[in-house]
Amino acid sequence: MKTDRFQAFSDGIFAILITILVLEFHIPNYQPGHLLPAILAQWPLMLSYVFSYFYVGTLWLFHHDYFNMLQRIDRNLNMLNLLMLFSITLIDYPMSLVADALTTGNRQDMQTAFIVYDLVALFISATFYLMYAYLHHHQALKNPGVSMAFYTAIKLDPVRSVTIYALAIIATFWSVWLGVILLASGIIFHFVAYLRMSHQLEQAKGGTQ
Repeated sequence: MKTDRFQAFSDGIFAILITILVLEFHIPNYQPGHLLPAILAQWPLMLSYVFSYFYVGTLWLFHHDYFNMLQRIDRNLNMLNLLMLFSITLIDYPMSLVADALTTGNRQDMQTAFIVYDLVALFISATFYLMYAYLHHHQALKNPGVSMAFYTAIKLDPVRSVTIYALAIIATFWSVWLGVILLASGIIFHFVAYLRMSHQLEQAKGGTQ
């Protein structure tokens, strides 16, 4: 398969997912003259949406920049990409759970919702690791114009994020808000890692394997 078809299909999935995320918003039930309080009461949904949108957007940036460097796609890589996209499309579910749990304020429900979010995030990072590992063993798929130093520098990023989300799961059993901080740290880590990858890619272009 050509890389442009690979990217077009993946970009379409990301676009659909982002659209689905915003569809969670509905006009709240309110009495005449009390629309503003009803809107403000939707802050849990807005908060979870902002984090999820930022997360999905960062994953798209990673996917676009990293896989745009490939010179060709084989069947196994395509299947791994489908697995990765499947994991990313799951985000809408824990986003809704978190918004609902924050609205009720029940501690046990919040624990469950955030752990589900952590599990989905961990799954996503694991699929990125599988993709990185596969490309490491199939050098012919990579663009020869990008040096091996680039791939070496970023290959452990998915492992680091898996570790963060695993710690978030454990921490949530003792403290919901510590778990939330670790979950947010994992999402922020993705963005920082993307900026680092983008910078290293500019340096690596034109290098040799």
